[in-house]
Amino acid sequence: MILDSIELDDQFEWVDEFEWDAIAQEQERSVTGALLVQEGVKLHGRPVTLQSNGGVWTTLAVVRQLEILRDQPGRVMPLTLPDGRQYHVIFNRVDGAPLTAKPVFRRVNPDPDWLYEVDIRLITVAPPPDPVPEP
Repeated sequence: MILDSIELDDQFEWVDEFEWDAIAQEQERSVTGALLVQEGVKLHGRPVTLQSNGGVWTTLAVVRQLEILRDQPGRVMPLTLPDGRQYHVIFNRVDGAPLTAKPVFRRVNPDPDWLYEVDIRLITVAPPPDPVPEP
């Protein structure tokens, strides 16, 4: 699994993969009492929450690389999943921290190889536009 240029372990679990509904729906009642339903296909905005869930540990060095990405507002990143699916994502900053990391074992001054359990909250967006070639 690769996020931007950072290689992540393929055992991260996409915990909300099957909670996505690609169809948006609104319902309301007309003054006659009839139910009015509007539906449309969502283009983007699918949550991609990747969690360790005890199945994968990530080094502090990789956590620091993720922090650098997290601290860049609006940064659109390619995400390639182990099965080859690709998405363009940004960090999902709504309803909680977009990146959390907890050490597997507590240490006051960990070295770069110290292991962490990590949660990464992303959301799909449109791919960035291709740069306009200069004349």
